[in-house]
Amino acid sequence: MDLLAIIWDVNPVLVDLWGLKIRYYGLFWAIGLYVCWKLNERMYVREHCPAEWPDLLFFWMAAGVIIGARLGHCWFYEWYDTGDPIQIFSWNINYRNPYIENPLKLLAIHEGGLSSHGGAIGLIIASILLNKYKYSKYPQFGTSWLWILDRLCIGVCFTAILIRLGNLMNSEIYGGPTDLPWGFVFVRGEENPDIPCHPTQLYEVLYCLVALCVTWPMYRYTQARRREGLLLGVFLEIVFVTRFCLEFIKNDQEDFEAGHLLNMGQILSIPFIVLGIYLIIRAYRRPLSPVVDKQPESLDPKYQDKSKVKSQKSKAK
Repeated sequence: MDLLAIIWDVNPVLVDLWGLKIRYYGLFWAIGLYVCWKLNERMYVREHCPAEWPDLLFFWMAAGVIIGARLGHCWFYEWYDTGDPIQIFSWNINYRNPYIENPLKLLAIHEGGLSSHGGAIGLIIASILLNKYKYSKYPQFGTSWLWILDRLCIGVCFTAILIRLGNLMNSEIYGGPTDLPWGFVFVRGEENPDIPCHPTQLYEVLYCLVALCVTWPMYRYTQARRREGLLLGVFLEIVFVTRFCLEFIKNDQEDFEAGHLLNMGQILSIPFIVLGIYLIIRAYRRPLSPVVDKQPESLDPKYQDKSKVKSQKSKAK
């Protein structure tokens, strides 16, 4: 064993109260969602948005990312070779998916399994629905699903940092063997538990931190927020280009990926990379979006007083 390696033998369970286990991973997810919500709330106040928008955002986005991440993992990563192919339209199908055979297993979240690509797809779908059924009631803002995600992606950077730290605490999704001095021996890991390996969870923390340090100043100090899709495009390029490259040193998550030129994480990253390039080009070919300098009256009576208070605070700043 390399003496320079870091021995990582952390119990993933933070607290065990009479069988009720609270894991670092779940706690970090909750903190990440909360911080993302509060950060977007500050953005919405700054842009004089209706008072109910942050609460609506939290509900729709939390549902979108959790459902999308779960469905994405079960669909993209849970295939297995039965050795007993079946024929469908003259094709021999060797693989099965337990979640297709038994859909109720989708609810077994305690068994683990969330996909970042599925979460991203869930956020896109949720933002489309949120804009169509809620935000579009205020046409003066000219919102779209891109408008929502331009702001949301900044908070997502912070959430993603905490999620990858949760992966580290779980000793999962790490890289192959390395002789670098910062290699981790993942004692509780399933792959190479006695050999120093790349702590790719920390590499992913770094690129999420870079994305945060780039997109936040762009939003705060430039006109980027008025170029629809620009912030999201930059975010997608930083995150998914780096993710694509890191997959070359990661262990395969599932057996069916073995021997393939590209693994599932890389295949799923390509559409997001293409989308990011398109959004950046599109953003600079379109005119700047208008600025709303007065907060409108809330359509929901329970937010009307709250709306006035936030408007006054915003003016005071």
